[in-house]
Amino acid sequence: MLYFVVPVYNEELNIDELARSLKNALPDEKKFFVFVDDCSKDSTIEKIRSCFSLDEVNIITKSVNKGPGDSFNLGFEYLLSKEISNDDLVITIEADNTSDVNILEKMVSLSRMGFDLVLASPYAQGGGFEETTIWRRFLSFVANSLLRFCFDIKVLTLSSFYRIYKPSLLKCVKDKYGVIIKEPGFICMVEILIKEIRCKAEIIEVPMKLYSGKRKGKSKMKIFKTGLTYLKFLLRNRNA
Repeated sequence: MLYFVVPVYNEELNIDELARSLKNALPDEKKFFVFVDDCSKDSTIEKIRSCFSLDEVNIITKSVNKGPGDSFNLGFEYLLSKEISNDDLVITIEADNTSDVNILEKMVSLSRMGFDLVLASPYAQGGGFEETTIWRRFLSFVANSLLRFCFDIKVLTLSSFYRIYKPSLLKCVKDKYGVIIKEPGFICMVEILIKEIRCKAEIIEVPMKLYSGKRKGKSKMKIFKTGLTYLKFLLRNRNA
C-alpha cells in the first residue's frame, strides 16, 4: 500500500488536479490518502470529499492552525497507530501541484530497493526550478547551504515536502526522540531529516523540477517569517 500524507490549508483550487495526478500515477498500486487540514477557511475539505471515495481517504481536521509540521506529525502518528507494514510506503507531498508526480514511480522503485528515505531534489543534477523568483531561489540556496554546513548534512535538498519514507524509519525516529516532528512550521522537514540521519537512514535523492507556475493561489510559505524560523532553529540546535 502507498500511504500519502498531504497537509492542506486553503487549497480548494488545487485539489482537483492533485487528485487526478495522484490517482493516475502508478495505477497498479493500492493507495490511501491522509489529508490533514490546518483550519482551511475555503472549501478544501468539501473538495477532498468530492474527489476521493470514503474507503480511500481520511481527513484529519484541527481546531487550531499550527503549520505543516504539526500536520505531518498528526498524519504520521495516525499511520503508525494503524500498525502499517514495513512493506508499505509513506509518501508526503505538497497539495499545490508544484511537485512532479511523474518521478513517483522512480522514487517508489528506489524505496523498494532498500532506501529508507527517498527525497525529490530540485538541487540534484537534472533538477531545478521553474517560474520561481530569483530572490526566493537565493534565500533557499543560502538556507540549505548554511544548514548543511552546520549539521554536516550530505544531501542537497533539505526542505522539500516530497519524500518517501519506510515505516520502520518513522518508527525509529518516534522511538528515539519521543515525537516524530516537534517544529510546527516549514522547518519541520529539516528537523525530521536531521533525526533520520541520526537514525542511520539510507537516503537517496531523485532530481525533480519544481513547477511553481502550476500552483493556483498564493504560496502559504512566508519567506521572511520562514527565514527567521530557520535562523532560530539553527541557534537552538547547533550544539545538539
